[in-house]
Amino acid sequence: MEPEELTGAALLAACSALANPHRLRILGALADGRQYVSLLARQLGMSRPLLHMHLQKLQAAGLVTGSLELSEDGKAVKYFDAVPFALEITPQIVKSALPTLPDTATTAADPEKEASLCPPPTPECCSSSVSSS
Repeated sequence: MEPEELTGAALLAACSALANPHRLRILGALADGRQYVSLLARQLGMSRPLLHMHLQKLQAAGLVTGSLELSEDGKAVKYFDAVPFALEITPQIVKSALPTLPDTATTAADPEKEASLCPPPTPECCSSSVSSS
C-alpha cells in the first residue's frame, strides 16, 4: 500500500482488518507462503467458517488474495496468500486521505456499513458490564 494510493476507505479497511488478533495470526501464518484453508484452520486451531470470515475481511482490505484450484482427486481447494505490504501511517498521510473518507452521515444511516468500518468489539473497549463505585 503506497501512501499516494491510500484512500480514506482503504486506510479504514486496513486498520480494521489489522485490529484483530486472529487476523494478525492468519497473516503471520501466511508470511511463509500460501496455504490452503483446511490446513491453515488446523494450524491456527480455528474453525473453517471463522477462518473464512477473517480471510474475507483481510481480502477485502487487500492484504491477502485467494485462489481456487483443483486437487489431483478433483476436489476444489482454496489457497490464500499474503499480499506484500508496508503500511505507513503519519499525520500527513491521514490528512491526505481525509477527502476520500466515507461520509459518516451515510455510514451512520446504514448500520451494516458502519459495522464494517469498525473493528470487532473487545472486552477492553466495549465491555457491556459497567461496574458502579
